[in-house]
Amino acid sequence: MCNEYAREIEMGRVIRLMEEMKDIPPFEYENQAVPNDIGPKESVKIRDNGIVVRGSDNKLVGRSMTWAWKGPHGKPVFNFKSEGRYFSKSDRVLIPATGFYEYTAPEKPKAKLKDRHHFTLKGEEWFWIAGIVKEDCFAMLTMEPGPDLQPYHDRQICILPPHSWMDWLHLARDAGELFQPLPAGTLEVKTLRKDGVALVPHAQS
Repeated sequence: MCNEYAREIEMGRVIRLMEEMKDIPPFEYENQAVPNDIGPKESVKIRDNGIVVRGSDNKLVGRSMTWAWKGPHGKPVFNFKSEGRYFSKSDRVLIPATGFYEYTAPEKPKAKLKDRHHFTLKGEEWFWIAGIVKEDCFAMLTMEPGPDLQPYHDRQICILPPHSWMDWLHLARDAGELFQPLPAGTLEVKTLRKDGVALVPHAQS
């Protein structure tokens, strides 16, 4: 499951790019309070704060919120299965991101750290991850993986391109129709760490 993502784009640029799109409601921060974490973030992990955007009264409203609520036994709920569920009464949000990370077992048995892989959406500077809110925290929706992700994990987060996301906030289509495995070649992957060795700087997280 995705337990780390990146938003290596400043929120001011995300807002400007949204304003350039057609038929997009105006954006504002909740209570006109600009969060203190709107700058680029290479890594957002479980129980960190992340920016989310929700629809409200013909507006898009952004705020900072904790990733993952506490489940019945205290474990964090950071991913939430989308299949077979109805979200008409859910507090639906979108999480802006530029990439996400997956971890796999190393081939060398003595390697202490898992292999680390960074996924981005090909041809896009950023994208949205569909999420829901509970107890004032957000979780990411997941679905069956597409061919780009299957070698790395048996699930993937629900990704929406920058221009194809209002259907989730308005629930214009049900989740089963809206969230489909991404075609081969949609995601680009870069292995950052292999068999305990960092292949690029800062890959030891």
